[in-house]
Amino acid sequence: MYAITIPEPGGPEALVWGEVPDPVAGPGEVLVEVVAGAVNRADILQRQGFYDPPPGASPYPGLECSGRIAALGDGVSGWAVGDEVCALLAGGGYAEKVAVPAGQLLPVPQGLTVDRAAALPEVVCTVWSNVFMVAHLRPGETLLVHGGSSGIGTMAIQLAKAVGARVAVTAGTTEKLERCAELGADILINYREQDFVAELRKATDGAGADVILDNMGAKYLDRNVEALAVNGRLAIIGMQGGAKGELNIGALLGKRAAISATSLRARPLEEKAAIVAAVREHVWPLVSGGRVGPVVDREIPMPDAATAHRVVEDSGHIGKVLLITPN
Repeated sequence: MYAITIPEPGGPEALVWGEVPDPVAGPGEVLVEVVAGAVNRADILQRQGFYDPPPGASPYPGLECSGRIAALGDGVSGWAVGDEVCALLAGGGYAEKVAVPAGQLLPVPQGLTVDRAAALPEVVCTVWSNVFMVAHLRPGETLLVHGGSSGIGTMAIQLAKAVGARVAVTAGTTEKLERCAELGADILINYREQDFVAELRKATDGAGADVILDNMGAKYLDRNVEALAVNGRLAIIGMQGGAKGELNIGALLGKRAAISATSLRARPLEEKAAIVAAVREHVWPLVSGGRVGPVVDREIPMPDAATAHRVVEDSGHIGKVLLITPN
């Protein structure tokens, strides 16, 4: 088969479409013929040499894909060759085939094409596990999403609105904020021109956000705590703004607030399977019913993954950028 390899870490040009050995479905795994993969910022970090795959995972980038089952490993039940699926991966999505633990598979939702389904697994599992399973967002509460126009952000808006929450977002352009509003965002904050703490307080009569989904890390840590409501929960899922910050414990105690920080890729298989099962139970009916769906900015041929990485690094996109395998 062919896959995107990274012979040496570097810029987008480091991504090479080349011939590699076919993967084999081991016990408890299925082999998926990939129709599409999706670009995540973790892929960019891997390309740069900063985010190696977990031990035993595919060395090729790609944390999610969609396609059709080509083979079943020993002990797999509930799936059949030919089923259209999408999958949460620890790596290997930038390839024509990938072996996936059966617990990380999801059926392509009703009404969605198999290629578009590649935009779902990573973002839905990230949002559901952090905003709902960890931070316990409830109807009537306010969720602040940093990077509202990203793949994670566009999904977080939709899911929060689906459960009856109020949503505030930050984004860097009017176009991105307008797209967030179309998805249901109630409070729109241009982080280049406005202070998100002040704007959030103004919009919530001084209360702040009950839950904050943060991809920035250190850069926003102190201000996120300031923006939290009493009993608020800050869920950190990224470090785009740095890894080390200073935390005002007094402010956190004064608000009886909580901070969680999670990653998805390195979790044990059983934890990933539990998240995927929860997503299938709670989110998939919303997707099949048309209430929630992927936001896809563009589709790019997988051999040209370098172009896709440039698009994501430039942050000019809204939602997800997909990679389509050659026919």
